[in-house]
Amino acid sequence: MTDKINPLERQVLNFIREYGLVSGGEVVMVAVSGGPDSLCLLQTMVDLKAELNLELHIAHLDHGLRGEESEQDAAFVAELAGRLGIPVTVEKRDVQAWNAERRTSLEEAAREVRYRFFADTARKTGATRVAVGHNRDDQVETILLHYLRGTGISGLRGLRPAAPIPYDTEKDGVFVIRPLLNISRQRIEEYCKDQGLQPRSDSSNTQAGFLRNRIRMELLPLLKQYNPEVDQALLRLADMAGDDADFIDGQATAVFEQTATREGCLTCLDAGKLRGLPLSLQRRVFRLALQQIYGSLRDIEAAHIESLVKLLFGSTGKSVQLPDGLTATNERGRMVLCSPGGSVCPWPVIDGSYNLKIPGETQIPGWRVIAEVINENYYRQDDIFGASFDLAKTGRSLTVRGRQPGDRFHPLGMAHSRKLQDFMVDAAVPRTWRDSVPIVCSPDRIAWVVGWRMDDRFKITGNTQQVLRLEFLRSGKA
Repeated sequence: MTDKINPLERQVLNFIREYGLVSGGEVVMVAVSGGPDSLCLLQTMVDLKAELNLELHIAHLDHGLRGEESEQDAAFVAELAGRLGIPVTVEKRDVQAWNAERRTSLEEAAREVRYRFFADTARKTGATRVAVGHNRDDQVETILLHYLRGTGISGLRGLRPAAPIPYDTEKDGVFVIRPLLNISRQRIEEYCKDQGLQPRSDSSNTQAGFLRNRIRMELLPLLKQYNPEVDQALLRLADMAGDDADFIDGQATAVFEQTATREGCLTCLDAGKLRGLPLSLQRRVFRLALQQIYGSLRDIEAAHIESLVKLLFGSTGKSVQLPDGLTATNERGRMVLCSPGGSVCPWPVIDGSYNLKIPGETQIPGWRVIAEVINENYYRQDDIFGASFDLAKTGRSLTVRGRQPGDRFHPLGMAHSRKLQDFMVDAAVPRTWRDSVPIVCSPDRIAWVVGWRMDDRFKITGNTQQVLRLEFLRSGKA
């Protein structure tokens, strides 16, 4: 069959195979606006569907922005689909209302509504791929658009041959593919003429109010005065940026898997490991974390990523606010990203008082407390959830409770006692954690602020005969 197709279609076929855009035996939804790009895409996919073993479905969205012109486009696509014998979905959605609700640019609102329509229609029709007509000129414009918005290296690589469809709330494997991405707009227009196709004209493509149009009509012609081959230069930049971004993404993914944990509505990152990474990897890990939470990075700007980097090296207990109510907090040894309505502290609030079994194991909400009595010479390095005491000083009647007004204790290594509240402030215990910190008490005083400091009066000395070792282990039962 391949010897019977024309050069443009052969180039598209090779591109599809090179990037594995389809696998065969699947439904591909073709987005058709009626313009030259989409008609070229549709005709090419029709001619190649037997070679690629595909079923096709046409989708067209009336954005409701151009009145009668939009309605005529919809009628044109419906009539074309009928003539080709291909199933079609034509729908109208109110972009203006969506834009008023989201308070974004009209251009961005139209894009979001369009891709949500594609995702919805793909799911209804069983399509796993949505083919769109982006071409090489669109790629050049996108690179410049991202550059002007202050993108990072990922934005410089521009459009991808295939990517998960944006704004898809189901995230069930629907991909947008761009079979024409290495074909110029001029060749597409020539193909339409040779094939006898009669594309519709979209008046919005010449409106100067859209940034992409100004890039195409004003900026690119100006840049070509400095470099007539600026298109090729930008495409080379995109290729190199893409290679570099893929490498960094691979490194960042490995780091993310090693440093990130998920605890309900919390995404927790090991701050110590992150601080030792190059800045480029820190930024990429934060991007991966946000992408996992949001599902996309469409509302994330460079300033948000930089605020997380700054927070990583800031004071414990500090927080920053991110879009949609997400909170990032620098906690003790980790960065915690908390979705709206969640509690940043992973420990439950401790209500009431719990008697410890000594020796033995005690279950309290969120914890298992292990108590050992050790008679011989003893040394073990204490950590934030384990501490050793002189049993003669603590006695065996210990309880665990939450903090109470007026609490005081004598922090280990300090000369005098302090109010627990003042200690927590100075020790940068996050405000949202303070009611969840377990407090181990003897009958008349605090023995240990778990996770922070034991009381100096209960420490082991040369005269200690028996050691009480306490360890708090997370039980996952709040």
